[in-house]
Amino acid sequence: MTVTIKDVARAAGVSVASVSRALNGHESVTESTRKRIVEIAGELRYVPHAGARSLITRRTQTIGVLLPDLYGEFFSELIRGMDSAARARGLHLLVSSSHGSPSEAAEALRTLQGRVDGLLVMAPHSDNGVLATNIPAGLPTVLMNTRLADTDFPTLSIDNQGGAIAMMNHLVGVGHESIAFIAGPSGNFDAEERLAGYRETLARLLPKADETILPGDFNEESGYEAGLAICALGRRPDAIFAANDMMALGCLFALTEKGLRVPDDIALAGFDDIPIARFVSPQLTTVRVRIADLGRDALERLVMQIEAPDVERPASVPLSCEIVIRMSCGDPRALQGARK
Repeated sequence: MTVTIKDVARAAGVSVASVSRALNGHESVTESTRKRIVEIAGELRYVPHAGARSLITRRTQTIGVLLPDLYGEFFSELIRGMDSAARARGLHLLVSSSHGSPSEAAEALRTLQGRVDGLLVMAPHSDNGVLATNIPAGLPTVLMNTRLADTDFPTLSIDNQGGAIAMMNHLVGVGHESIAFIAGPSGNFDAEERLAGYRETLARLLPKADETILPGDFNEESGYEAGLAICALGRRPDAIFAANDMMALGCLFALTEKGLRVPDDIALAGFDDIPIARFVSPQLTTVRVRIADLGRDALERLVMQIEAPDVERPASVPLSCEIVIRMSCGDPRALQGARK
């Protein structure tokens, strides 16, 4: 039979309220009494009822997470960062995906209501109305890489445009004069900012060069299709900049399949620095986003908001990026280092 709090109280010779206070660390219970009750609870293998505890503390010890997708190394790293911070605080994650659909994002947010102490939301496809309507007023919420005007929600955003500009500066700096760009999905916050960085730098540094923009969807297959399209061009570009590493890896496969050598025949760069970027051949030059740190920082900011809701904090926190130079971009310094 399941051991209840009444069984613990009976064995300890105290009231149910005393057991509850002892197990929840209430100051009104002496240390000797608390220790004795905890030992008896352990002997009886008593497990506190989570539902009953949440009614008392008004906490579920659960954080709701809404992401646009759960597939791929980016989201695996993001969840890893959240999970490490949650475990350190005795919290659990309840994760859902919108699959890039505003309507599914709205449904997931409604489903999470009443089940979580706060929300971490990454919904780059969603508009203001969807989020504003479906995030309950008063529920602590932190947004990640999500466009939402006129909001009081704290927001952590990667400097996507700055990262794309830095990569374009580098590619031009090592001598590439014709650079194609594999774009992310339309209407996506990250994709639009990375495209803007490409266009801005191309116009500034290579004003006579034409834009070469191929459609993509942040997955390997779309990068592969873009790579095949580039191979079929009458005049191939010197370099390809993909809006994320997954597309860059798909593109690398297509280029290799068609007999092109990276970087000897064409240079290649990505964005995100997912773990596998270091383990392909050639190693991928990319824009490093500290993905796990983004998840960890978002959760820690949310916990601070839950525990101290009246403390004012910056509404928006930008997360800087840095370029990581590896062999795929054709930088002579990277190639010399690899030969050594």
